[in-house]
Amino acid sequence: MTMTQPTLFQRFLLPGLAFKGVVIGGGYATGRELAEFFIPSGPQGGLMAMILAMLIWSAVCAATFAFAHLTRSYDYRSFFQKLLGPGWIAFEIVYVLLLVLILAVVGAAAGEIGASFGAPAILGTLLLTVTIAVVTGMGTASVERLFKYASTLLYIVYALFLILGLWLFGDRIGANLATPTPTTGWVMGGIAYAGYNLIAAAAVLPLTAHFTSRRDAVIAGSIAGPLAMLPAFGFFLCMIAFYPAIGDETLPSAFLLGQMNIPVFTIAFQAMIFAALLETGVGIIHAVNERVSGVWQTRRGVPLGSGPRAGIALALLLGCVFVATAIGLIDLIGSGYRMLAFAMLAVFVLPVMTLGVVRILRARPEVETVA
Repeated sequence: MTMTQPTLFQRFLLPGLAFKGVVIGGGYATGRELAEFFIPSGPQGGLMAMILAMLIWSAVCAATFAFAHLTRSYDYRSFFQKLLGPGWIAFEIVYVLLLVLILAVVGAAAGEIGASFGAPAILGTLLLTVTIAVVTGMGTASVERLFKYASTLLYIVYALFLILGLWLFGDRIGANLATPTPTTGWVMGGIAYAGYNLIAAAAVLPLTAHFTSRRDAVIAGSIAGPLAMLPAFGFFLCMIAFYPAIGDETLPSAFLLGQMNIPVFTIAFQAMIFAALLETGVGIIHAVNERVSGVWQTRRGVPLGSGPRAGIALALLLGCVFVATAIGLIDLIGSGYRMLAFAMLAVFVLPVMTLGVVRILRARPEVETVA
């Protein structure tokens, strides 16, 4: 049986789109995260922090993807065993904590979307939960299709959002950008925001198996940062029109849509946000499924089936819903993300940008083999 040659999309765009997909639900789907990390530094400082975060994403993704290709480690368990040795368990602990936090935020946001249409919040959450279970249960091919088509919807809607924002609020955006304001904390805001979102680089490892060379990995990683941050830039520019008051809004996206007052676009935007939350949930849980499948195949000789994959998704999501309900969206984002951001920097970013990069540079590209 002949192997199918990876497409250019799979080699260069898919990993970045998947990275964006995992980032968006816990990174800026509702705008609350942008308000938390960037609004305190003002319009100019917020934009500088976003550029810093984007550059960090690109650098870490390039190193991560290249190390995964070098060591042929396409799930986070095998990746961190190769990178950290026995210390790999430290990453899994942080990953699980961030998984609970991000899925709780995703579930809460889906509930808010349901409520915006007049339905009980739990219906939105349950619909998202079931959809994630179905997509992840069908395996990697299904996950790849989701990132391909949902990304198209996302970029179109965010482009329209920015166009409408500039049309309706352009004078206010320009005035606030031109007004000097303190940029205090922009460096730490950018680092913290980049840090917790870098869980996405580990989550998308199952989709990096299509690389044919180290060059593929580095290019795909380098463009992952811009692919993930471009929609956030447009969103933040619209938020600047209502600086600083928008920093206190629980859901800046809902506030901005209310200011636009275009019902048809509001429906389209909410549908896009649902797709973005779906991407995040699928990416996070697919990584867990692939990690479990690797162990299962080693012990049983067969990969994990569709039923267990869907069951893992349902168990994780329903458990995280209770966390979101008990704690609340703003408290989850404000308290949990910053602490775990620095844990992620310690157990992932620092090792991969030192130990990982050294091993990549020492290996000749033409003789890369399993480490």
